[in-house]
Amino acid sequence: MAGMRAVTGIAGAALFAIAAAGAQQGVTVPPPPPTEVREVVDTLHGVDVPDPYRWLEDQEAPETRAWIDAQNAYTDTVLGALPGRDRLRNVAAAVLEREAVGLPNERGGRYFYSRRGADQDLAVLYVREGLDGEERVLLDPHPMSPDHTTSVELRDISDDGGRVAYAVREGGVDEVSIRVRGVDTGEDLADVLPAARYGAVTLAPDGGGLYYERYGDVSPRVMYHAFGTPLADDVQLFGEGYERHQIPVTVVSDDGRWMVVHVIEGSSGPTEIHVKDLAHDTPFVTAVADGVSESWASFAGAEMVIVTNLDAPNKRVVLADPADPAPDRWREVIAERDDVVIETASALGGRLAVSYLEDVQPRVAIHELDGTHVRDIAFDTIGSVGGGAGRWTSDEAFFTFETFHVPRAIYRYDLATGEQTIWAEPDLPVDTPAYRVTQRWFASKDGTRVPMFVVHRPGVALDGTNPTLLTGYGGFNLSQTPRFSALATTWLRSGGVFALANMRGGSEFGEEWHQSGMLANKQNVFDDFIAAAEHLVETGYTSPEHLAIRGGSNGGLLVGAVSNQRPDLFGAVVCTYPLLDMVRYHQFLVASFWVPEYGSSEDPEQFAYIHAYSPYHNVIDGGDYPATLYLSGDGDTRVAPLHARKMAALMQARNGSDNPILLRYHTQAGHSGGQPVSQQIDEMVDTVSFLLWQVGREEE
Repeated sequence: MAGMRAVTGIAGAALFAIAAAGAQQGVTVPPPPPTEVREVVDTLHGVDVPDPYRWLEDQEAPETRAWIDAQNAYTDTVLGALPGRDRLRNVAAAVLEREAVGLPNERGGRYFYSRRGADQDLAVLYVREGLDGEERVLLDPHPMSPDHTTSVELRDISDDGGRVAYAVREGGVDEVSIRVRGVDTGEDLADVLPAARYGAVTLAPDGGGLYYERYGDVSPRVMYHAFGTPLADDVQLFGEGYERHQIPVTVVSDDGRWMVVHVIEGSSGPTEIHVKDLAHDTPFVTAVADGVSESWASFAGAEMVIVTNLDAPNKRVVLADPADPAPDRWREVIAERDDVVIETASALGGRLAVSYLEDVQPRVAIHELDGTHVRDIAFDTIGSVGGGAGRWTSDEAFFTFETFHVPRAIYRYDLATGEQTIWAEPDLPVDTPAYRVTQRWFASKDGTRVPMFVVHRPGVALDGTNPTLLTGYGGFNLSQTPRFSALATTWLRSGGVFALANMRGGSEFGEEWHQSGMLANKQNVFDDFIAAAEHLVETGYTSPEHLAIRGGSNGGLLVGAVSNQRPDLFGAVVCTYPLLDMVRYHQFLVASFWVPEYGSSEDPEQFAYIHAYSPYHNVIDGGDYPATLYLSGDGDTRVAPLHARKMAALMQARNGSDNPILLRYHTQAGHSGGQPVSQQIDEMVDTVSFLLWQVGREEE
C-alpha cells in the first residue's frame, strides 16, 4: 500500500486571482433558453397550487430530452467561458486521482478489499492469501463498460473464503444485479439476481444458496435462493402483510442458525426486530415492534447484541437470547449516558467495539461482553473513527480514521492487546499541517445551541473576505461528522474556508435532536443553517458576497429552502440531486420511504407546513436570488431528477437578479455513486469554477 505523502499543486491565491480576473473581465452570461409554461393548478385542502412546469416530469418525452440538451449546452457555454478551468482541473485531479483502499474483510485466511489505483476510474476487488500475501484481482469492472460507468461492490463472503456475492451497478442507479463468483476459479455461477433494489445479500453458511432482501418496487420481503434452481422457485421467508414504504434489514448469525429481520418504517422511522430459528425452521418471533423505538441487532456468538433507544433516547446496549428476545428479557450491558450518543456495537474478538458520538466527534471504545470498559480507540486530531471490520472469533479487527482534508487510513487493531498498526495509508492531496479543523457553537433562531466544524489555514484573517463554502444535511437521523470530502479538499486547496453545520434532524444528539428537525419541526433545520451562515459572517470568516452553500439530496432541499428564505445571505448555491417539489415528492420512485420524515401533502395538517417551505412553491417572481447551479441526472432512481428540472426552469423564469441559474444534467450519473473518476473530475471543475467565479476575492 502507498505511504503517506503530500501532493503539491496550484496555490489558492492563484486560483482566486484567476476567478476574480474572470469576474473583472466581465464574463458574459447570455439569457437561459426559454422554457414553455403550461399552467396546471391543483387545489389541495382549499389552496390553489400552481405547477407551470409539470410537463418536465416526463423524463423520456422528446420535448423533455430536447430541453435537457438545451440546458446542458447553456451550462457549457457559461461555465466553459470561465478562465482557469484547466488549472483547476489539475487541482481536482490531484485530489481525486489517488489510490483509495477499502476496508478489508478476512474469511478463511483470505483478505478481501477494494482498491482503486491513482490511474484508475473505478474500484477493483482484490483478494490476498494471508495478511502479507500477494494480492490478485478478483474482479475488475473497467472492461464491463467502455465509458467506465459500470461499477461493482462486494456484498458478502462465504465463511471459508471460497465464494463472494457482488453487485453490478449500471450508471449510478440504485438498482443492481447480484452475482456469485468462485474465488479460486474466478468464474461466476449461473445464478444471477436481475437488476432491482436489494438490501443485504448473505451467502448461506452451508454453501447451498443465499438470502436476499427485495424492496422498493415491491412489498418488502426476505427471500432464499438455492443455487442451481430457477428464481421463480425462490422461497419467501419474511414479508407477508408489509407495505412498500417499509424496508427490511437482515442479519444472519455466523453459524447460520439464527436470522434477524429488522423492518424500518420508511428511511428513518421506528424499527421492528423479528427472529427466526433457521435450523429448526420455526416461525419468526417478534422481539420489539412498538412503532416508536429504534433497535438494531447483531450477533456475539450465540447471543444477540442490540443497540436501542427504547427507554433511552441516547441509546444503550443490551444482550438478548435469540430464543427468547422480548425486551423484558434483555440484559443491559452499557447504559445510556447524557453526554454521548451510542451509534453501533460490533462483536469483535470476544468483545464489543462500541462507536459513539461525543459532541459530534466519533469515538470507539472496547468493552467486555459484560460492559466493562477496556480501552478507547482515539486520535488527537478532530476526525472520524470508523470501520470495525472483523469477527467474533478473531482478535484482529480493522478501523479507519479520516477528516475533511485527509482520506481515511486503515488501521489493523489487536483486540486482545490494543496494538495498532497501519494497514493502508493514503497519498495525501494536501499538506496536512496547512489546515486546521475547529468546532464552533452558535445559537439558532429559537436559542438552541448548534455546532459546526470549520476548516481553514491556521493564519486565516477574519476580515470578512474569505471565500467560504458551507454545507450540511439535517435529516433522517444521520450524523454529519468530519469525514474526507473531495470537494472540501479541492476548495481548501483553492484557498477557501470550508464549514459543515450539524443541524437538527440528524442523530448528533440522539432521537430528540432528530425529531426536532422532522415533520412539523423541519423549519428548525433551515433556521439552524441560516444561523450557521450568520455566525460565519458575524465572526469575520466571510461575508454574504463571499459565502456559498452546497447540499445534496435532503441537503439539496436544505439549500433550496434557505436560498428562498434568505437570498441576501448567500453569493452562490450548489444544489445536487435535490428534493424541491415537496407537494408532489411522495408520488415518485421510492419517496414513500420519506413520508415518516417529511409528512405528505395528502394530509391537510402536514400540507400546511410542507407547502410553507417547499422550494418549488416559494419562488418569488422577480426575486433577487443568488447564482445557483443545480446538478442531477437520469441515473438518480432515488430522488426523481424532475425536481431539479422543474426548479431550474422556474428559477430561470422568475429570477430578478443578473445572477446565472444553471443546470448540469448527467445522463449516466446517479444518487448512488458509481461515477468514474474522470466524470467526478468534470463535475468538480464545474462546481468549483462556478463557486470561485461567484464568491472569489476580487482583490487577489
